[in-house]
Amino acid sequence: MNQETPKEEPVGIDKQAVAKSGKRIPFNEESFTQIRVIETWKKYADKLSWGKGQCLAILDDGCELDAPQWQTKMEWGAKVIATHNSIDGNDDPTPVPPGYHGTTVGNPSSIQHDGVLGVAYNNFVAHVRCVSQVHLQGQAEAGTIARALRWVLENHSDYNITTVNLSPLDDDRHSEPVSTELDDVLCALRQQGIWVSAPCGNHGFTDGISWPACQPHCFGIGATTPGKHEAHLDRFTNTDLLVTAVATSSSNAYAAACSMILREAIEKNEYQWESDGETLPDAMMRIFQKTGVRVKDADTNYDFRGLDLFAAVDHVFTENRA
Repeated sequence: MNQETPKEEPVGIDKQAVAKSGKRIPFNEESFTQIRVIETWKKYADKLSWGKGQCLAILDDGCELDAPQWQTKMEWGAKVIATHNSIDGNDDPTPVPPGYHGTTVGNPSSIQHDGVLGVAYNNFVAHVRCVSQVHLQGQAEAGTIARALRWVLENHSDYNITTVNLSPLDDDRHSEPVSTELDDVLCALRQQGIWVSAPCGNHGFTDGISWPACQPHCFGIGATTPGKHEAHLDRFTNTDLLVTAVATSSSNAYAAACSMILREAIEKNEYQWESDGETLPDAMMRIFQKTGVRVKDADTNYDFRGLDLFAAVDHVFTENRA
């Protein structure tokens, strides 16, 4: 097992492509191809709207709202429709040094700028500053994260927040949950049908994953190596799903966006999701797992599942209806 000293993660997201000659291209073609996002876009172009009408809440260390990608105006409204700061108790999510991560972490899921498209490029976004920096010192900032999650719970109907990218991580190994004040509100969000997921971490740990990804009612998202169906970075038996990316921040961003697409597919096809899980998020995760690529990990001796969006959406459109 690889138990190396944690490495620095300067950005923690896949490299973004640059569009030319007015073409529309995926944020990262290599990862999108392996997750089969591009195939899904093509086959279901006339059936799905790629997040339109749904809002993704991004909980991180703050966002520079004047960044070009967050100034995007879509035909049905501005890309960013809500903001909050649970640290200062206001609606200004501007990062304060050393915060840096939240401005770009939403790109893989949501960007629609200069021809570059995220997975759910038509979605709305709510930017929430809830930690001083994305890499945490233990659970010291659990209170501000919990307040941010409560803001989502209280406002999800107003903005149609269906999904939460809970980006912070403590860069530690947890084989079991760590009880904090997040747990009750995570449970409440799950019962409301809101997907919440967090990155497992990027250090190659194989005996545990970061907090809060290890918590009940928060899906822990790990990674496979781009170009290979091989697990890498942090993972353990409490990892729910692997998603191709160079860092688990991107893996989690992709998973959150893919859940928005799968949610719409379930609604459009009147799919009987109750047979897959107690709540809609549980059912979506189960669909991703049973349609995903089997990843046998020699380091943990555990069978993981790698996200295959095309297979998941195909399953919903070809299987039982309500």
